[in-house]
Amino acid sequence: MTKQSAPASTAALKLPDTRLLVGGAWRTGQRKARVDDKFSGDQIAAVDVASADDVHAAVGLARRAFLKGAPPPYDRARILRRMADLVAGRKAQFTGLLVQEAGFTVLDAEGEVDRTVITFGLCAEEATRIVGETVAFASSPGQHERVGMTLRFPLGIVCAITPFNSPMNMIAHKAGPALAAGNAVILKPSGLTPLSAALLCELFLESGLPPDLLSMIHGPGEEVGNWLLAEQDIDFYTFTGSTDVGQKIQAGAGLRRTQLELGSIASTIVCADADLDRAVSKTTGAAFRKAGQVCTSVQRLYVERSIEAEFAERLVSAAAKMPAGDPSKAETRIGPMITENAAQRAHGWIEEARLAQARVLCGGNRARSVLDATILSNVRGGLKVHDQEIFAPVLVLIPFERLDEAVAGTNSTPYGLSAGIFTRDIGKALSAAKSMRFGAIHINEASSARADAMPFGGVKASGHGHEGPRYAIREFTEERLVTFNT
Repeated sequence: MTKQSAPASTAALKLPDTRLLVGGAWRTGQRKARVDDKFSGDQIAAVDVASADDVHAAVGLARRAFLKGAPPPYDRARILRRMADLVAGRKAQFTGLLVQEAGFTVLDAEGEVDRTVITFGLCAEEATRIVGETVAFASSPGQHERVGMTLRFPLGIVCAITPFNSPMNMIAHKAGPALAAGNAVILKPSGLTPLSAALLCELFLESGLPPDLLSMIHGPGEEVGNWLLAEQDIDFYTFTGSTDVGQKIQAGAGLRRTQLELGSIASTIVCADADLDRAVSKTTGAAFRKAGQVCTSVQRLYVERSIEAEFAERLVSAAAKMPAGDPSKAETRIGPMITENAAQRAHGWIEEARLAQARVLCGGNRARSVLDATILSNVRGGLKVHDQEIFAPVLVLIPFERLDEAVAGTNSTPYGLSAGIFTRDIGKALSAAKSMRFGAIHINEASSARADAMPFGGVKASGHGHEGPRYAIREFTEERLVTFNT
């Protein structure tokens, strides 16, 4: 790591405005919530917490801004390109914030910033490509003289509720397409990582976005979230988080539209004919980056029995090269989990498995909020590490004899977000992919493989709708049919 890319220290870190943003104007709340360094536990900031009146005011201002009209598509694209440039120019500041408030390693933090720049750039490109399609009226008898086309229009107010594990790029994936489509946005970032969101909002205002199109609300989800759901003038809710909360949002939204990216127990399959070097490298990164706190992190790894011993040895060797600890140190590859309670919960699940005769091939140790890269084998169904989403740097190794057994295993959870399969046999891979019920199946990639341009969303209890700027813009617009009878 070069000196230039090192994150700022706590003392030197420049904090963004920690107030509420209501209709583009900063507003002081009646109380504050602390923001802690996830490794040291020290307080680094305090943000203003919204009241019900603040939420109501934000919605009213957003409705007026939407009715007044967003800038035309070309100007929206220019604003979003400017946003990408501004984020890139503040990379060191964002990196420092993410290392402290999210516990990201320097590499993970820099990757988050880089992806955010890409996503805003994609949103800018798509802002001028919002088109409908012509309708094949000639396919109906007597309708051949008619001409029809669909047009797409912004919905109104989009409420974006974003998670701690991607505190910048998820905002880019939700607010970026919503603004590109001409909507007003009310942002509710995670209370655990509000500072990078606040800095993004500062840059939105600097980018030339009409300020009344954007609000940012801080506060506990169970409180502020309920107030947001009660506001009937909000047209769309986009949320990334747990399935339990997603179900509450869906129930509260009623007939209003939603895009929900929810829970997951992500699986990856490694066949005996796979490129094992690639499979080890991809799987290790997918299981342990961001301390395993990614909805597509590999939790269940199905390995063909004939290569189980060799693959496990390689995997353990690779995990040993991913030291856990202080995220600000260049050599650290696994930072702290988001809270010490989260680390305690995951460690408790590991101990439950150990007592049930599971083998701990590596890791299993915890120091406050830091959990070592952990690989388990001989894990049976009924244990939490097998049956529930652990959201931690923990991987369960499961052998299989036949590919259909592994496919059945991947499908056995309530979730269906993302899966991977490694094999050199393309026919076998495609056959398996057709049977795996996930929003995405990646061949010769792990379950966490993602490019920001691709459609991203789940099935079953993993939610519905898609991220990815082009696809999210379709979510954030409504389609109207216009016909001409000549």
